[in-house]
Amino acid sequence: MKPRPARCLPKSPRREDPRVKLALALGGGAGLGWAHIGVLHALAARNVNVVAVSGTSIGALAAVCLAAHRVNVLEELARSTNVRSMMRFLDIDFGRSALLGGRAVQRELRHQFGHTRLEDLFIPCAVVAADLVAGEEVALTRGEIVPAVRASIAIPGIFPPVRHDGRLLVDGGVMTPVPVRAARALSNAPVLAVNLQGDYANRSETWLRRQRAARHGGLSPTRVGRAGLSLIMMHVARQSLALDPPDFELAPRIGHIDVRNFTRADELIALGAASVDENWEMIVRIGGR
Repeated sequence: MKPRPARCLPKSPRREDPRVKLALALGGGAGLGWAHIGVLHALAARNVNVVAVSGTSIGALAAVCLAAHRVNVLEELARSTNVRSMMRFLDIDFGRSALLGGRAVQRELRHQFGHTRLEDLFIPCAVVAADLVAGEEVALTRGEIVPAVRASIAIPGIFPPVRHDGRLLVDGGVMTPVPVRAARALSNAPVLAVNLQGDYANRSETWLRRQRAARHGGLSPTRVGRAGLSLIMMHVARQSLALDPPDFELAPRIGHIDVRNFTRADELIALGAASVDENWEMIVRIGGR
């Protein structure tokens, strides 16, 4: 399916519930990001009035899709992703300060969004990246969608940094895994944060269970390295939320899924939606103030 560019999208006739008004902060988490789709669908099904959205890394992609009324397009991409389809994004290029050149990702973004600008979206939207030189969070709210998202997903060493307005930008998740501050800057509505790194207990339990099931029973360097990286990601997310606390945090129960796995969309979407259902009373309480 070849969806229309965002600039051609009609406005949605969606009816919103005036009782529940929220700004969303969508966190990073690589393949776990498909859970955002379930969260967004569940909020839409309950007619929540989302007045602003910010996103980091994969959360930035979800944020612009929400703001462009294109969540269904993102869902189609997620559900159709498999190992074979991911191969087309592996444009290996060792000469550009990263393992991958990022050109294939940029082409796909351009196909989906054309030259649509952030300020022209239906909902105020901030795409969060990190300035590699200044060590600062950068919230992009104006300019073309494609370079903004490309910067926000530029995992250091995997994708090359993006030069933007004199800055050298990389994945926003290295500094701000859950961009609450950017959401607050867009609106005075209560902020609902979606933290994809919040289920560490489940993740560590899964890792230990797999380790015990290994034949040789030893602690392999790969497994230890993965567990350590997960711990770092969880800690950075906690620190980010401690510095900029949201009004409420959703942490979908997705810790048993590897962040590198982009092929479990069905399960992640269902778990994202379930996190809204499980916390609906609290969401109404904070969003109905």
